Amino acid sequence: MGKKTKIKIDYSICGDGNEIDPRECLRCLKVCEPALFLLHESFGVEEENPYDPQIWRVTPLYPSLCTRCMKCVESCPGKAIQVTW
Repeated sequence: MGKKTKIKIDYSICGDGNEIDPRECLRCLKVCEPALFLLHESFGVEEENPYDPQIWRVTPLYPSLCTRCMKCVESCPGKAIQVTW
């Protein structure tokens, strides 16, 4: 059996209201053919208007589907994605 793929996103760069807003970027979501990433509002963050959240995050929801093509890593403008196995 192969090694388990691990996908880590540095949220100090992408998401959580930091350097890159994933709603504007979406590059990793667009290039990932297995569609393993999920865009969602950040949990546990108090927003001025909870019905219009402004602080978002991309989460690798299905790392077991990763083909290790590294397109997500290559497309990330902030180099916030790391894939290891």
